[in-house]
Amino acid sequence: MSMESIYYVMTWLCHRHCPHCYEDRFRPYHGDDLGKVVLESRSNYARVIANFPGRMTYLDPDAGPDGEFREKPGRVILAGGEILLDAVRESVLYPALELLHAKYSGNGGVQLIVQTTGDLLTESIIAELLEHHVWMISISGVDAFHAGLEEESARVELQEKVARMMQRLGVKEQAGTGAGIGPFYHFFGATPESWIGKLWPRGRAWTNHLSTAGITDNFCNGWSGGLNFLAHQYAGSEVSVDPAGNVFPCCIKTKLPVGNLLEEPLLGILNRRQGNPVFEAISMGHPERMGLQHGWSVEKFFEKSRIELPSGGVYQNLCIGCDRFHEEVLGAGTLVQIG
Repeated sequence: MSMESIYYVMTWLCHRHCPHCYEDRFRPYHGDDLGKVVLESRSNYARVIANFPGRMTYLDPDAGPDGEFREKPGRVILAGGEILLDAVRESVLYPALELLHAKYSGNGGVQLIVQTTGDLLTESIIAELLEHHVWMISISGVDAFHAGLEEESARVELQEKVARMMQRLGVKEQAGTGAGIGPFYHFFGATPESWIGKLWPRGRAWTNHLSTAGITDNFCNGWSGGLNFLAHQYAGSEVSVDPAGNVFPCCIKTKLPVGNLLEEPLLGILNRRQGNPVFEAISMGHPERMGLQHGWSVEKFFEKSRIELPSGGVYQNLCIGCDRFHEEVLGAGTLVQIG
């Protein structure tokens, strides 16, 4: 068994520079910078995938009628930036999809998901994705932060356009990423009612003071947070991987990675962190407890989670405390000792 989900950010390249983006490196690149970003993705993806688990399945503790945990296929989500851009679609995404299909086909299977902002989709690209074994196309840019989609009417128009193309090609709409016989598509965005609606205190969302999350908004204790990332054999485990092969317990990204897939296998990285109080606290969704053995009481963590903004206002969220712990404790060399 391995894990339920790997979120693999294959490229920093994007065609947008959205004000709410959680990662400054997601943006347009030009000239030599474009060449470097694309080369990183092309050079690393095969080596990264080689260190994915040999089997991409997990156990669902929601036991069947016989009391046994059910084995289910996990998923690999391939994303950017914008992974459908010409510079990386055919040279990075498509061969990566083929590698993943070959690795897991006949070996427990895998659900392959491609995440895109949606505005680059054409019928020919959708058909190509299906030819490359994609189980779901996840359209993530349906919100008012994306240029051209500020008005509800524009978002509806995009959704209707994409839906028509999908239907013509036999792709079914699904509300989430659950099980089923695909192919599927679904829409989401940084809307107020969504799980990401308050915005992570990261990247341009942080620079632009757009995050409305408070101290009680625990991003760690939920999907795409660090919750259960170490329990990789069971439902609920996900890690995030960046174009350089760095592994993080959450899509938000801790200040330091827990390992690198250009250097060692994913399961080896996770198994080394099991039992470590810092990473177990993250995996339990209680980041405020990550520093207990390093002189950081829960009270101190809450204090470190509070920061004064340049505007003079005060912001307080657990992600800020996590950042400071990584900078002040793990970044001071402790990570080597506790790893």
